[in-house]
Amino acid sequence: MEDIELRVNGVTHWVPLDPRVSLLDALREHLGLTGTKKGCDQGACGACTVLVDGERIAACLALAVQYGDGREITTIEGIGSADDPHPLQRAFVEHDGFQCGYCTSGQICSAIGMLAEHRAGMPSAVTADVAAEHVELTDAEIKERMSGNLCRCGAYDGILAAVRQVASIAVTEAPAR
Repeated sequence: MEDIELRVNGVTHWVPLDPRVSLLDALREHLGLTGTKKGCDQGACGACTVLVDGERIAACLALAVQYGDGREITTIEGIGSADDPHPLQRAFVEHDGFQCGYCTSGQICSAIGMLAEHRAGMPSAVTADVAAEHVELTDAEIKERMSGNLCRCGAYDGILAAVRQVASIAVTEAPAR
């Protein structure tokens, strides 16, 4: 066992962990943050998606020891609140972007990371011109960029509508280059 420093949702925790413990298990079993879900435990479904320093990762594939020492981990519990939900949380409700809700935390964390990647100019596999200064966030782009997150209920139309709505707001509010 090692004492691992994990900074989660703005709070620093010292957690005694076996170095082989995944970040997902550390969050759920040691910190009690059960909003991040364990779906496949193989990195295939996206239910465990969290943000580390603003970038999305599959927490089931990451060792907790890799993300100590000041890295900022954000789970769904650190995104918005009941009184002031994140725009994506509001949009998911407005567009019925969930049914059972099991994948929702991973979908929202992934969408936040995806929108940041898009704003940073990162292309996707369907980006027609990877050298373009601005890539339009079309439905095809959103679907490709969110393809690592599965919804077993099939709420993809609502998820797409929610992400599209927030992306259009983010684009109109983004500073000019």
